[in-house]
Amino acid sequence: MRRYLKEAFMVRVHVPPFGHVPVNAVAAAGFAILGFVNPGFWLLGAAVEAAVLSGLAFNERFQNLVDGLDGASIAIDAEGKRHELVERLPPASRVRLDAVAAKCARVLQVYGAAQADAFVLGTNREALRNLEWIYLKLLVAEANLLGHAGEDEQALARRIGELEADLLDPSDSGALRQSKTSTLDILKKRLALWRRREQSLDEIQSDLTRVEAQVDLLLENATLEGRPRAIDLEIDLATELAGAAVFGDAEMVVTEVDDVLAAHRRAAQAAAQKGGQSG
Repeated sequence: MRRYLKEAFMVRVHVPPFGHVPVNAVAAAGFAILGFVNPGFWLLGAAVEAAVLSGLAFNERFQNLVDGLDGASIAIDAEGKRHELVERLPPASRVRLDAVAAKCARVLQVYGAAQADAFVLGTNREALRNLEWIYLKLLVAEANLLGHAGEDEQALARRIGELEADLLDPSDSGALRQSKTSTLDILKKRLALWRRREQSLDEIQSDLTRVEAQVDLLLENATLEGRPRAIDLEIDLATELAGAAVFGDAEMVVTEVDDVLAAHRRAAQAAAQKGGQSG
């Protein structure tokens, strides 16, 4: 509710020639200034703002508007970070990604032409978007592993040795030791990943081929089926994408997009529940 109150206070109205003005904020400031002349304006302003803000914040249509704007902002943020990851890929990987994205778009076009209802189209769009994201993460992981040579393994081993030596120093504070221990754990996981680099690359390649085959199957089914249906995608990957070390320098961006998409799904679920309760 605090979020709705904040948005209600900052709601903007187009006022020529000043453009979009936060009328509630301006009104509150006006009442505050007038209060120095007559304190009665402070009470009047408080009453007016309380009535206006509560009327907006508790209005279901206004709440839906705020939720929709939040969802749009989240989607834009995720798309920007996703584009950043795509830009890091080598040209051959971008070609593969574009091919999968084009086929996913074609699946939606076929279902749209078959006059699938809004629920089916929305469900399928979300499923295919998630499939494309998994495919992109696999490509990012592959590029990370292919882009590093054996000297990185040596550097990791050296840093691990230095940290292990540092942890023998009893003068470090508890917080510093905890931080170094956490860093050491991460470095050991990364070193283990590098030492099984070839196996990891084989797993990634297998998963990439599996996703491509799944997209081809979806396109064939969409083309041959007479009645549109919701896509049910469950793919068991050989690659451990939850282990962030596999993404290398792109780890932070991948994690941020994962968090944004998770927040988007939670917002969509909350909106669906709210719609069911109101119905």
